Amino acid sequence: MFRVRFAPSPTGELHIGGARTALYNYLFARKNKGKFIIRIEDTDQERFVPGSLDRILQGLKWLGLEWDEGPDIKGEFGPYIQSERLELYQKYAHELVDKGSAYYCFCELSRLEILRELQQSQKQPTKYDRECLKLTPDNVKERLARGEKFVIRLKVPEGKTIFTDKVRGEVCVDNSNLDDQVLLKSDGFPTYHLANVVDDHLMQITHVIRGEEWLPSTPKHLLLYEAFGWQPPEFAHLPNVLNDKRAKLSKRKDGEAVWVQTYERDGFLPEALTNFLALLGWHPQDDREIFSLEELVKEFDLDRVQKGGAIFSMQKLRWFNAEYIKKLTLVKLDNLLKPFYKALAQTTGQKIGTTRALTQILQSRLIILKDINEFTHWYFVSDFKLTADILIPKAGNLAKTKSALQLAYELLIDYGDKKWEVEELRNAFEVLVRPGTFTRGELLWPVRVALTGERQSPDVFEVAFVLGREECLKRLLDAQKVLA
Repeated sequence: MFRVRFAPSPTGELHIGGARTALYNYLFARKNKGKFIIRIEDTDQERFVPGSLDRILQGLKWLGLEWDEGPDIKGEFGPYIQSERLELYQKYAHELVDKGSAYYCFCELSRLEILRELQQSQKQPTKYDRECLKLTPDNVKERLARGEKFVIRLKVPEGKTIFTDKVRGEVCVDNSNLDDQVLLKSDGFPTYHLANVVDDHLMQITHVIRGEEWLPSTPKHLLLYEAFGWQPPEFAHLPNVLNDKRAKLSKRKDGEAVWVQTYERDGFLPEALTNFLALLGWHPQDDREIFSLEELVKEFDLDRVQKGGAIFSMQKLRWFNAEYIKKLTLVKLDNLLKPFYKALAQTTGQKIGTTRALTQILQSRLIILKDINEFTHWYFVSDFKLTADILIPKAGNLAKTKSALQLAYELLIDYGDKKWEVEELRNAFEVLVRPGTFTRGELLWPVRVALTGERQSPDVFEVAFVLGREECLKRLLDAQKVLA
């Protein structure tokens, strides 16, 4: 059975690139009837952020990526948090020492810093010089007995490391370019390399699907598999997610929205974001762009993952989101918008009633849910300040504008039992637009401004439909007072 994992570090929010990696692992597992595992790699205690784990898991669930084993789902290969597995890593690190594949290093940090500076000044690769590999077994025993602090380093063998990556093909690295990496730190915590390999082996991971930034680490990992005598998994290194300047999408660059929670907060739909992320580095067999998660599972294949970086286009993501908003039922969209409506109502001090009619006219206009902040000011603020300048259209005059508002008011007073629907309202007002009386602009501009207080807003009849007859009459009367 195929087993894959997504192994984030709880050092922040769920990064958009990490979410793409998680998605590809999920799709690969589901396509092949395998298992998708979440493992938390928290051995870097200095960068640990409280609450990060919960937010990462919440972000994955919001995207619809359910896992089979993880920190919150018991499995036979747990625990799934690395800080709860320290004894395992220590055991395996010392096992490598016993095999002669690793060794104790007692060098102080100050010596290592001097060594690095010297190598850099001579334009040499910065690597450990194997000073402690010269120690005799008796020297090592004596220093251990004295309680000296140590790390355990991998003893990189001579030769080359060759492997086939499922995305990049054959990769060959000369081992002389590899450092004798630290496997176990002086505090007893493993480094990423040791914990990663031990966990992948013990959790029976068959395929490691991760970002290309981990490609240079793969030869080191393969040397560890060889030293332990374990069968390595297959590797697939995904292309980086790039910004519009073709630089890696980074949390360190100002202005780049890189956290999944940011998109959730702004009102992107999880289905739209998942669909968009799937196409960031992978392409289907045809030219289709809209895929449900179930359709992506059927279509996904690592053979169609590209090598080159994938450009993150905000314009394209917004297009996806608008398309998905249009597909929603009115009831579901209204429910999704309720938190945004509630926030606006609290800001303006208005009481919020039924919003279904408002949602109905916004559905075709919304790109992201928080767009209602700019589209619905007129709905939540009824006491806006009007001036004659904004009420009178460019080609109009005061007298005609006053007359237009009066006729609109009288029309609604006499509206009677007609249906209060957009098209019915449109037909009623269109009767007033005729040669020798009013042009459409002369009539509808002041009416729309009277109802919304804005130069730009939705269609006047849609606005009237949402506000209702009594509120429309009130606002038309207020506008007439401004021109009195």
